[in-house]
Amino acid sequence: MAFGERVIPVPSGTAFGAPGIGPTWAAGDKDIVIRALGAGRVWATVGGGVLNEVFWPTTSRPQLRDLGFIVTGTGFWVEVKRAASYTILTTDAVVPLSSIVHHDERFTLTLMVVCDPDRDAVVISYQLEPLVADSALALHILVAPHLGGTGHGNDAWIDAGLLHASRNDEHLAVIADSPFGLVSAGYVGVSDGWQDINLHGQPTWSFRNAVNGNVALTASLLSLSGRIAVGFATTAAGARTLAVGAVNRDFQVLVAAFRADWERWAAHFAVFHPKPELDALARTSAMVLKAHEDVTFPGAIVASLATPWGSAHDDPGGYHLVWPRDCAETGLALLAIGLHDDAARTVGFLASTQSSDGQWPQNFTPGGEPFWTGKQLDEAALPIILAAKLAEKGVITNADGPIRRMVRNAAAYIAAAGPFTEQDRWEEAPGASPFTIAAVIVALAAAATGGWLDSGDSSYALSLADWWNSRIEDLTYVQGTELDREHNTDGHYERIARSGIDGRYGPIVLANRGGETFPTERLVGLEALALVRYGLRRPDDPRILDTVKIIDATLRVDTSAGPLYHRYQNDGYGEHQDGSPFNGTGIGRLWPLLTGERAHYALAVGEPVEPYLAAIAASASAGNLLPEQVWDNAAIPERRLFPGRPSGSATPLVWAHAEYLKLLAAIENTAADQIEAVAAHYAAPPPTQTAHIRDELLLRTSVTTIIIEDRQPFRLHFGTDGWSHPTDMDSVPLGLGRHGVTLSREALGAAHTIEWTRFEIVSGEWEHVDHTIVLLTPIGA
Repeated sequence: MAFGERVIPVPSGTAFGAPGIGPTWAAGDKDIVIRALGAGRVWATVGGGVLNEVFWPTTSRPQLRDLGFIVTGTGFWVEVKRAASYTILTTDAVVPLSSIVHHDERFTLTLMVVCDPDRDAVVISYQLEPLVADSALALHILVAPHLGGTGHGNDAWIDAGLLHASRNDEHLAVIADSPFGLVSAGYVGVSDGWQDINLHGQPTWSFRNAVNGNVALTASLLSLSGRIAVGFATTAAGARTLAVGAVNRDFQVLVAAFRADWERWAAHFAVFHPKPELDALARTSAMVLKAHEDVTFPGAIVASLATPWGSAHDDPGGYHLVWPRDCAETGLALLAIGLHDDAARTVGFLASTQSSDGQWPQNFTPGGEPFWTGKQLDEAALPIILAAKLAEKGVITNADGPIRRMVRNAAAYIAAAGPFTEQDRWEEAPGASPFTIAAVIVALAAAATGGWLDSGDSSYALSLADWWNSRIEDLTYVQGTELDREHNTDGHYERIARSGIDGRYGPIVLANRGGETFPTERLVGLEALALVRYGLRRPDDPRILDTVKIIDATLRVDTSAGPLYHRYQNDGYGEHQDGSPFNGTGIGRLWPLLTGERAHYALAVGEPVEPYLAAIAASASAGNLLPEQVWDNAAIPERRLFPGRPSGSATPLVWAHAEYLKLLAAIENTAADQIEAVAAHYAAPPPTQTAHIRDELLLRTSVTTIIIEDRQPFRLHFGTDGWSHPTDMDSVPLGLGRHGVTLSREALGAAHTIEWTRFEIVSGEWEHVDHTIVLLTPIGA
């Protein structure tokens, strides 16, 4: 008997089973990401064909795990997200508006999710169509609140037929355009609606509330078609008002307004590729970048509206945080496709969140609250590169006060902390990464050549950048290794070398591998391709060619759609062999992002780019979203893992979409990352005139000038060839807050070594360490 023919009980009492099972998030692979371009502050995602994580009032604050559907009928019931038999129909790739059609031999269920442009609410249109006669066919919703970004400590209750939930001062309300049938609150895994239907074949429980736990709400829909709205506010009454206002709005008018706003925005950027599928991915990629921007904090772009392997844990951060690297890469992509205002907002946001010492937190909320606290030099460099590129395009000027301060402070931080980084771009290892070193060299050189710095700071920044550029091979390039012999190469750039002069050799600990080590000289990645991309090395440089040869032999997998790449050998960040989620260890999978990086190099060296484009496009999800990782083993259908398809890590990855757009721009001769003045400066590498010596560097090359430097004033005590003729000299300011003593190579005469130590003037103490510089005879002397 259908619910419309039953007596519907009034909910009463408190559900049993508090506090419920431990909460988790939804799966990390999304089908659709949705945002309205109005005043509304709601971001919605669709995964498994149903609404899952919804964010309010910022992109870092998930409030809902999911809102799913169960269909019941005569002798059966189906939870549509578990059946996972659905298609996604999109009419315009640049508008995040799709029909989701769930297929079953007994019915079809069509859904459409729209965020209200004017309210903090999301609306779902639904239509259940029977394919066989069944008078008992009915539709039910399951709502799993995770208010305040957690599934712990939530309250759920029924009030006047509406579904409510709250945690502290964050509330949601769920309403339909016609009255609900049976409604209930419960505890997940014990007394929720899924457990009820699993036991009884249809809903029977009707509890009024469930408090202080992992809670769920259930409602039966009396109509087979209609609308559902979820409103979010700081009070229960406010959430109800927004939900009612959204559900009462004419749905076609709502959709038209939503679509019109996106189409107006999309009119400002170019379409890049004549092939329809590649052009569609470009339009979707632009939409994804825009959809991840915050409203309260304009310019803040989170890495993804997803939690990697979220269904296996309840990590409160996920990827819905701002990484300065990903945010700046996105800004560069926005600029490359002509969205100048969007890109300018991004650099403005980065300027507003910079720490007082010139760096940025490893990641943080759009409001600027730090989450992880690692220090990554590329995350200090990329905002400078974005600012320099914006200035090169005439979008901003180097006289912009806040941005100018940002550039100067970031350059000072880089000058003090580099060239070794506490964490590489994968947030896993300290040391010398070719990608990071390339980024900091370009940042310093761009700040100097672009007029962002005063004259003293500018001269020092460019001198330091030139020195580090001359040291790239000393720090990250090896020759004659076992790996080179295996691949018939002379040498190669490493993925990362340990800090110190001899860090290119010896064991390095692999992240996510339970303490496993690997020889540093055997570890390769695509990091060195940044040297070409930024204009520091020629694409036909033999050292680059050899490195690419090893990359393609060790990290490339030629799928049926084209080449995809691993990050490095023995990567541990990914699902286990059996497909179970990453849990601190695992096996790294294929990254479409890296196919984009390899394609950039292919373009620079004159190789065909189409195979790489095809591989990236083929990796996209059903909703045309690019994943972080792609499954690379045999299919495991029960885990929704299929070869060449998104894995459970995170879909979409905004950085991957940004990389795709930058690649298309590069094909059109628009270099998104390269700063023209910097590339010109290094087109013919300047002779190394000045060596900048720090504790961690020993001089093993010919120079005409040596600067021994530090973060604060000091007195240099030095001698030559075993401390003969000891002398003291006081440091002077160099620029960017650095201090140093300059020694002329000519004045040192025939000396082979310099021995030195420092007396720190501020602390009044000796450093109690003796350093040695080995001086090589200049060529031609």
